[in-house]
Amino acid sequence: MTAAARDPVADFTLPDDLVAAAPPPGNLFLKPIEMVAAALAAGIMVLLLAGVCSRYVFSIPVVWIDEVVAIGFLWLAMLGSTIAIHRNEHLRLTVFLQRMPPTLRGYVQAFGLVVVAALLAVLVRPALEYVQSEWIVSLPALDIPNSFRVAAIGFGICAMLVTVLAHAWRECSARELAASVLVVGGVAALCWAFAGSIDALGNLNIAIFLIGFVAVTLAAGVPIAFCFGVGTVSYLAFSTHIPIDVMIGRMDEGMSSLILVSVPIFVLLGCVLDATGMGKAIIDFLASLIGHVKGGMQYVLLGSLFIVSGISGSKVSDMATVAPALFPEMKRRGQKPKEMIALLSTGAAMADTVPPSIVLIVLGSVAGVSIAGLFQAGVTVAMVLLLALAVLARWKARGEDMSNVRRPALSIVGRTLLVAAPALVLPFLIRGAVGSGVATATEVSTIAVVYAMAIGIVLYGGIGWRKFYGMLVETAALSGAILMILGTALAMAWAITQSGVAQQLAAFMTTLPGGPVGFMAATIVIFLALGCILEGLPALLLMAPLMFPIARSLGINDVHYAMVVVVAMNIGLMMPPIGVGFYIACRIGNVSPDEAMGAIWPYILALIVGLLVIAAVPAISTAVL
Repeated sequence: MTAAARDPVADFTLPDDLVAAAPPPGNLFLKPIEMVAAALAAGIMVLLLAGVCSRYVFSIPVVWIDEVVAIGFLWLAMLGSTIAIHRNEHLRLTVFLQRMPPTLRGYVQAFGLVVVAALLAVLVRPALEYVQSEWIVSLPALDIPNSFRVAAIGFGICAMLVTVLAHAWRECSARELAASVLVVGGVAALCWAFAGSIDALGNLNIAIFLIGFVAVTLAAGVPIAFCFGVGTVSYLAFSTHIPIDVMIGRMDEGMSSLILVSVPIFVLLGCVLDATGMGKAIIDFLASLIGHVKGGMQYVLLGSLFIVSGISGSKVSDMATVAPALFPEMKRRGQKPKEMIALLSTGAAMADTVPPSIVLIVLGSVAGVSIAGLFQAGVTVAMVLLLALAVLARWKARGEDMSNVRRPALSIVGRTLLVAAPALVLPFLIRGAVGSGVATATEVSTIAVVYAMAIGIVLYGGIGWRKFYGMLVETAALSGAILMILGTALAMAWAITQSGVAQQLAAFMTTLPGGPVGFMAATIVIFLALGCILEGLPALLLMAPLMFPIARSLGINDVHYAMVVVVAMNIGLMMPPIGVGFYIACRIGNVSPDEAMGAIWPYILALIVGLLVIAAVPAISTAVL
C-alpha cells in the first residue's frame, strides 16, 4: 500500500488512493508528529515480534508487551489521524464538491473545514476530562495509570484542531471562513434554542442528526470519520440528556482492540510489497505460465489480484501493483482500456475477501466473528467470484488477436518461478498460520513483514532508510484514517442502539417475508447501496453492530453472513456512478470514468451472480471451517 495523494480533479479522495502526487510539505508542528508516529509504528512491530519469539521460541510469555503495544497503538492512531488531515488523506466523498462552480466550491470547502474544527473544539474538554477520569484506573502489568494511554485521544484531538485551523487559514479566504462560521454557528444556535422541541420528536431525531447532518456534511466533502462524529455529537447534545463525554469513551473502545493492531502491520506489509517488487515477480510468473492462451492476460490479471491480495491486504495496493505490469501487453493484444479497467476494478472487489484483508480483520473485531474463520472462508468465496469473472473474461476475449503471441519456453517459466517462489510463499504463510490457529492475525502480520523485508532485501532489491521512514509515516497516516472512522462509526452505532431504533430495526427485519432468505436479500440491497455511498469500511462499521445480532437470531452462520456482507459491500464500492473504487481504478489505469462506465456493468452482473450463489449456498463459506 503506497502513499495517498490528492488530485484536484478527482471525484474522490481516499486514504489508500494510489497516485503519484506528493503529500503537502511538513511544517515545524507536523515533522515531530511524523517522527514519533514512525517510531511508534516500528516499535509496535518490534515489540510484537519479540512477543511472538518469547512465546513460541522460548515458551516465556512477556505479559507487559500487550499493554505497551496498546498504549503505542492508540497514540499511533491519533498521531496518524493528524498526519492524514495534514496530507488530506482522510476518506471523503468529493463527487458533489467537484461539480460545483469554483466560487461556490470555495465556500463549501471552508464550510467543511469549519465543521471539522467545530467538532474537534467541542471534543477537547471531554477528551481532557476523560484523561483525568482514567487516572484512577491502573494497567495490570505495568501498574501505571490508564491516562498514559488515553492521553493520546486528547492530544490527537488538539493536534488535529491546530492542523485544521492552519489548513483553513492557508487555503480559505476570510470571507469564506466568516460565512462558514456564521452558518455553522447559526445551525448550532437554532438547535440549542429548540432543543426541547427537538427532544420531543422522538426517533425523528435519528433522521435529523444521524442521517440528515451526516448526509449534508458528506456531500460537502467532510471526511467520513468527522461526518459520523458531527452526527453523533449533535444527536447527543440536542436531542438527549446523555453527556457528550460518552463520545470519547466510545471512540476509545472502538479504536483500542488489540486485534486491530494487525491493521498498521498489514499496511506496512503492502508498502514493502510495492517497494521491493515482490508483486511484480508473481505477475511475471503467472504471465509466463498462462499468458499465451486466449484470454490469458485477463486470467493473469485476475490471478495476480487473487494472489497479491494475500500479501498486501489492500485492494487499492493490489490494483496499483497489477495494472502497470499487465496493461501494456493487454493493449498490444487489442484489449480496450475500458474493458481492462472494468476487469481490474471488479477483480479487486473479488479479491478483497482473500486474507489478509484489512476489511475482514476490522469486521471480525467489530462483529465478534472469528478472524481465522473469516480468513478460511474468504479464499473459497473469492474463488467463486474469480470463476464468474474468468468465464465472462474468456467470452469477451473470443476475438482476441493471438497471432503474435508465443508460448514461453519452459526455461523461462522455470526462471520466473524461481524468482517468484519466495514471494509466493507469503500468502500461503499468512493464510495457513491464521487459518490453522498457529498464530493470530497480529502475530502473522509481524512475521510476514519481517519475512518480506528480509526476502525483499536479499532477492528483490533493498529498501533505503529514507524510503523505509516514508513507509512508516504512510502506515501511520492510513492507519489513523481507518481507525478514526472506526472510533466515530462505533460511537454513532452506539447512539443508534441507545435510541431504540436498533431494536425496532431488528423487529422489522425479522418480520420480512421469507424469514432468513428475505433478510439476506435485504442485506444484499442495503450493503450494495452503502458500499456505493460510504465506501466499504465505514459501511461495515456502522451497520455490522446492528445487522449481525439480527442474523444470529435468524440462525444465519456468522461467517456465512460476513462473506455475503463483504462481497455485497465490495460490489457496491465498484458500482458507478458513485462507487469509490471504480474511480480509483480509472485513475490508476488513466482511463476516463465516462469511457469505462459502460463496460463495467457485465462484470458487475457476474459478481452479483456469484454473490447470489454464495448467499444461497452457505457451505461455500462454512464447509472449510
